[in-house]
Amino acid sequence: MNVLVVGGNGFVGSHLCRELVERGHDVTVLARSPEDGDLPDGVDTYAGDVTEYDTIEGAFEGQDAVVNLVALEPMYRPKGGDEMHDRVHRGGTEHCLRAAAAHGVERFVQQSALSADPDAATHYLRAKGRAEDLVRESDRDWVIFRPSIIFGDGGGFVKFTKKLKSWFAPGLPVYPLPGGGKQTRFQPIAVGEFVPMLADAVGPSPASNQDSASADDAVEDDEHVGKTYQIGGPEVLTLREVTELVYESEGKSISIVPLPMAMANVGLTVLGTVGFPMGKDQFRSLRLDNTVDSNDVDAFGVDERELTTFRSYLGLPG
Repeated sequence: MNVLVVGGNGFVGSHLCRELVERGHDVTVLARSPEDGDLPDGVDTYAGDVTEYDTIEGAFEGQDAVVNLVALEPMYRPKGGDEMHDRVHRGGTEHCLRAAAAHGVERFVQQSALSADPDAATHYLRAKGRAEDLVRESDRDWVIFRPSIIFGDGGGFVKFTKKLKSWFAPGLPVYPLPGGGKQTRFQPIAVGEFVPMLADAVGPSPASNQDSASADDAVEDDEHVGKTYQIGGPEVLTLREVTELVYESEGKSISIVPLPMAMANVGLTVLGTVGFPMGKDQFRSLRLDNTVDSNDVDAFGVDERELTTFRSYLGLPG
């Protein structure tokens, strides 16, 4: 199959491209600067910006499936303001769906986010929810993924926990976290265990399709079409627990102290106006759980209990 990975030069995208290539697919990466990615040999690239339809439309020609991974970081205030979430997530998805329809691309796989909802509390989740609505209302063979935090080499999850200290308490021996880090819960999943699920949703590999009439027939029979999957790892961790594990893995001990939520809210609101990387909208994200209602990894033949824990990824004993 010919697979277009939109945003394929990012953390998840680079891992997915390797998985797709290993399965025998022909892969093209669409991104603003695709050459910046750590891509495997044999991957074609196409430069374009999802917020500008005319720059991306040609990339969809001849594709059998599209995976839309384009996303802004929810914990960082975007350049251009929080309204960029709508422009990139909703508007970018709209442009990708339009191009897919124009070129007859049937399969459309969308990476969304847990708690995505058009009426959610943050710009990020509202834009993600509106993008999901567009995907469901389309006449593509769609599949939507809502993963929790994804960790792995090259990812930003570990880096984010360290940046919090540099933001809130640079040079101090204590580590203040909003609410003591107890109000934010994650269900982190390893990128190497998430991307095979994305690849399964794309459709069967050429090798597994030798007995079928065509790749198109196999895609039409795929069991994942029209499904929305919540994907999480084997454990639920608070922000405090994640932070402690990260520093423990480096042989360091830290003293976490609670930063009152009201104080953090006021401080971030003010700092967000002077170039601070977090603002009021990002602060709201720290008050929302990032866990699944029910883990859908079993839909891909995966046993949640056998997934990699964050602790083991960091090299810590169980």
